[in-house]
Amino acid sequence: MTKCIAYCVSALVVLAVLGYACAWSGSYNIGADVPHWPLTYRFLSMVRDRSIEHHAESIHVPNLDDPSLILKGAGQYAAMCTGCHLAPGMHDSELRTGLYPKPPMFAEERIDPREAFWVIKHGIKLTAMPAWGATHDDDTIWSIVAFVRKLPGMTPAQYKDIVAKAPPDEDMDMGNDKGDMHDSMKAH
Repeated sequence: MTKCIAYCVSALVVLAVLGYACAWSGSYNIGADVPHWPLTYRFLSMVRDRSIEHHAESIHVPNLDDPSLILKGAGQYAAMCTGCHLAPGMHDSELRTGLYPKPPMFAEERIDPREAFWVIKHGIKLTAMPAWGATHDDDTIWSIVAFVRKLPGMTPAQYKDIVAKAPPDEDMDMGNDKGDMHDSMKAH
């Protein structure tokens, strides 16, 4: 029994050294245009999914059926999320084309509200998903979650209509009176 444990420990040490040597060599291609090895992808997906489930399990979900919350979320989603997660009727975007792994398309998927809140607030390392909690309060993040829950089955016309009705948001002001990021960036 002791020999078996010694062999297992030795094998684990050898695997760890080999893994470190592979990482140090730079031979593993981390480019977003080359997919992970299947085993690597499955492992990283499992780590991501279990982490999100674990950290989100104790989050209290408010009333997400409040029309004003959903409307506010429509504006937030249109401003911050469509480039990666798309909108009803969109099939791809210039940004999304270069992302790996591909972000979920919320017009086609149902989400767990607690998990969505946690991901939006904290982001996901080594993906393009930012931690919006650094710049947005919990109420704003819940508005995005409330809206994303309504996306599956929404037509492109319904999406455009709700976004057009969304209230203006001072958080989206990027440096000038009109909130036009491009104009404020040209001045620099």
